Amino acid sequence: MACLRVLYAGRRSKATVWRSRTTKALMGNAMERTTMSDAAFEEINEAKSNMDNIYNQSDPRAYFRELKKLDYAIPDTAKPIFQKLICHLQRRRDDTVHVLDLGCSYGVNAALLKHDLSMNDLYEHWGQRRLTGASTEEVVECDQHFFADRSEPENIEVIGLDQAESAVAFAEEVGLLDEGLVVNLETEPLPEAAREDLALVDLVTSTGCVGYVTEKSFESLLPAVTRDRRPWIANFVLRMFPFDAIEETLSDWDYVTEKLEGQTFVQREFSSAEEQGQIVEQLREKGIDPTREETQGHLLAEFYLSRPMEDAAEPPIGRLFPA
Repeated sequence: MACLRVLYAGRRSKATVWRSRTTKALMGNAMERTTMSDAAFEEINEAKSNMDNIYNQSDPRAYFRELKKLDYAIPDTAKPIFQKLICHLQRRRDDTVHVLDLGCSYGVNAALLKHDLSMNDLYEHWGQRRLTGASTEEVVECDQHFFADRSEPENIEVIGLDQAESAVAFAEEVGLLDEGLVVNLETEPLPEAAREDLALVDLVTSTGCVGYVTEKSFESLLPAVTRDRRPWIANFVLRMFPFDAIEETLSDWDYVTEKLEGQTFVQREFSSAEEQGQIVEQLREKGIDPTREETQGHLLAEFYLSRPMEDAAEPPIGRLFPA
């Protein structure tokens, strides 16, 4: 990306993971406040393949073995969209672009954006034979060299937010995340210590967390990320998940949300015929006609861009991303 200036080599992660100190009582009260979107999301998620047992391990090897089986591709398909937004914002800011990646896991989007990698590169790297019997410490050391030896990171900084503490810690330790924020904003408040860094955010991204997070997470984030700037918010959302409640929350903060019409983005293959059948049925129940790709075996996402009212008119989303 020619419009992104290169930072100096050897840039180190701050290696600071902010953790929420919420009491169990507060978490219990929050869990009792169930909204309609919670119930809808829970029902939809029951049809999806569950990877919770490998999502928060001390390194990404097991997680990436499963993702590869499903040809998980959404970070690749989202990458050019995010790159174009980063380029546009940097032309406006003429400075480092600060990205907040929601549902960051092991820093996958950060790896693709900062080091110009692909999912195939990461599948090959974390699946290489010499790492099969390696300890986590050996994987971390290998990755520190691997990412340091790649092309120098672009002029972006990435804060990652996820409730998976081990995954976030790994991403920080190997230098993919500049900051890590470990919190479940569906049940916990945003830690006060994190607000200062979030005030610098220019772009909020997500490629798969909507459906696990609802408007409650955005309600928690918006006071912090809009304190000094008003970032653009870019969400890839699986087609069976409603986005209207999040859109309404953003509208309360004078954000305008546009969907990139006429385009869909492959997330991954269905894990089974049962998963495919249930999700295709959910689409039809919501009045959404399944596409040929969905009936032939792929989960599809759509792209939503939310911008402050003063930014949304020029340029409109259709001009940013012409078909």
